[in-house]
Amino acid sequence: MRRFLSLFLVLFILMMSFTNIAHADEKVLNVYGWTAEIPDEIIEQFERIYGIKVNFSTYENNEIMYAKLKAVKSPGYDIVMPSSYYVDRMRRQGMLEKLDKNQLPNIKNLYPQLADTSYDPHSNYSIPHLWGITGIYYNKKDYPPNTITSWNDLWDKKYRDQLMLLDDTREIFSMGLLSLGYSANDSNPAHIKAAYLKLKALIPNARVFASDMVPSIMADEDAPAGMAWNGDAFKASADNPDVAFVFPKEGFVIWVDTFAILKNAPHKKEAYEFINYMLRADIAKVVAIETRYSTANAAAQKLLPPDIRNNPTVYPSQSVVNRGEFQTDLSDDTLALYEKYWEALKMGG
Repeated sequence: MRRFLSLFLVLFILMMSFTNIAHADEKVLNVYGWTAEIPDEIIEQFERIYGIKVNFSTYENNEIMYAKLKAVKSPGYDIVMPSSYYVDRMRRQGMLEKLDKNQLPNIKNLYPQLADTSYDPHSNYSIPHLWGITGIYYNKKDYPPNTITSWNDLWDKKYRDQLMLLDDTREIFSMGLLSLGYSANDSNPAHIKAAYLKLKALIPNARVFASDMVPSIMADEDAPAGMAWNGDAFKASADNPDVAFVFPKEGFVIWVDTFAILKNAPHKKEAYEFINYMLRADIAKVVAIETRYSTANAAAQKLLPPDIRNNPTVYPSQSVVNRGEFQTDLSDDTLALYEKYWEALKMGG
């Protein structure tokens, strides 16, 4: 019995050793990305094709992602999905790997205008994934077409306690700055204060601040007008055809969510394989259909059903897009000023 037990222990130790070796050799990829921007079936298919186990962690906003990465010296993530202005910040701070385009042959599928932007010229540090525009929505049962055409229209007293405003500092101040004729990326303290004072006058018209459940608020008519992302308006209109979207005449913000590889990524080869996979037209098509956001993949858009591909809300004309501007990074002092005024606004002015 003792000899059997000893033999059993030897076999068990050997078995565990081989298991540990196999585990050590297992190909893995650690992704830190937006909630609900990559369907589960897309991840599962990648794992089957490449034999790479994907560990996918999620975050709700760029600030959480950035703070977590800064707090830990080696967080272990390979890919992150920062939005445009955080790409700008993170590349300047040396947090992102300069991309080897030779490992991304499917990059040819991207829209050229999204692959060379002010926040990341020539896409040296990030690959655009999904994009969108912040504009105005309204319910056609409450307000006839052409009633609202500009940001400034929202200050009208007839919208008292009617509006949904995005619960996002940069978005709110972009609206205030654009309504005054300034850039959405303005860093002039006098301009930011002027935007604050104007936004303070808008607060009586606000019914709710929201960043989650935005499509439901629009579709359920909990707030008949306000500001929203075009992709969310497109989603809401599928449930409520009275939801309409307007690209404000003063201009608007264009946001882009991207893929980027961290400077200290432990699995860079796998990271390139994943990003190149996500750049496939057939894969990007599935993502666009499931999320209802605009794809940055021109080849994928051509594969979309006509009711999505030709929808002017989610895929506006180039002349409309030309009126927008990409969000870029701001200095810490400027961001602190935004936050100071934002807190004052949410406390009632």
